[in-house]
Amino acid sequence: MYKALHSDVTIKESSIHGLGVFAIRSIPKDTVLGISHVKDKDSTGRYFQGYIRTPMGGFINHSSQPNCIKVKPKDNLFPKNWPIVEEGEDPSSMAMRTSRDIKGGEELTVFYTLYKID
Repeated sequence: MYKALHSDVTIKESSIHGLGVFAIRSIPKDTVLGISHVKDKDSTGRYFQGYIRTPMGGFINHSSQPNCIKVKPKDNLFPKNWPIVEEGEDPSSMAMRTSRDIKGGEELTVFYTLYKID
């Protein structure tokens, strides 16, 4: 069943920008937090680069020293421990994974790479 957010995170006010995603309790390194972007299969051009952001993708803030990374699940299967695709493959979804241990109360961040900044 799809859940908008992992049970160990919440959305609240951020000192970085607006609202952000925060750890409710400690989260170990390499924990997959959930789907952040889903490919628009209709390709109508309505969504930037064809991706729809979920609450995780819409509220996680940028950092040049992030504590999470974007990952892509193989074959669009979402088991407890997702296998990760090789660079250059184009599955229809992306997820966030912690890149180090996270402390309770800490804001989760990612280095924005999906969107081009001019």
